[in-house]
Amino acid sequence: MKQIDRLFPASALTVLAGFLTLACTGFAADKNAPASPQQHMDPYVQGPANEAHLIQEVRHQLVMLPYYGVFDDLGFTVDPAGHLTLLGQVTNPVLKSDAEGVVKRLEGITSVTNNIEVLPLSFSDEQIRRAVYRAIYGDPSISIRYGYRALPSIHIIVKNGNVRLEGVVANEADRNLVNIRASGVPGVFKLENALQVEAPSPKK
Repeated sequence: MKQIDRLFPASALTVLAGFLTLACTGFAADKNAPASPQQHMDPYVQGPANEAHLIQEVRHQLVMLPYYGVFDDLGFTVDPAGHLTLLGQVTNPVLKSDAEGVVKRLEGITSVTNNIEVLPLSFSDEQIRRAVYRAIYGDPSISIRYGYRALPSIHIIVKNGNVRLEGVVANEADRNLVNIRASGVPGVFKLENALQVEAPSPKK
């Protein structure tokens, strides 16, 4: 103990203990929110022109899954050894297993870790999903650009009344407009706008 006292004075230990308490409290408060996934690739986001064929094939296989919709968020990473990690949150447990099934058969994938979370069943969350969907895609200026696709690029993730917007839009103005529409939905505890803005096309 004397050695610890020499290295860390009592005042410093008190501050450190307080910091750790606050940090732990902060993490606990976020348990009910849709966790922001780690940096990953999205199936419906177009990659660079020189993207590896394996990555393109993973994107294609995931985006073609029949149960993959706007209330789901799928992502993935692939390391140089061919290990693929699936990430995200889905409303249907079948989608989690289907995603793993289609990617593990791809040539070049050596192993798969499935970290997809299946969101809990909740009547109130389902109501919020529908309400946020109507608020966003009910706006003609949004739906005409993003709604009329096989898989719309704005996804709505809801967990315990907390909403996270995932996906990609063409510009910052659209990102802000989507945020305004979603923030007007009653019953939402917290709104996180994680929408990405498309990188501008390279000039020829």
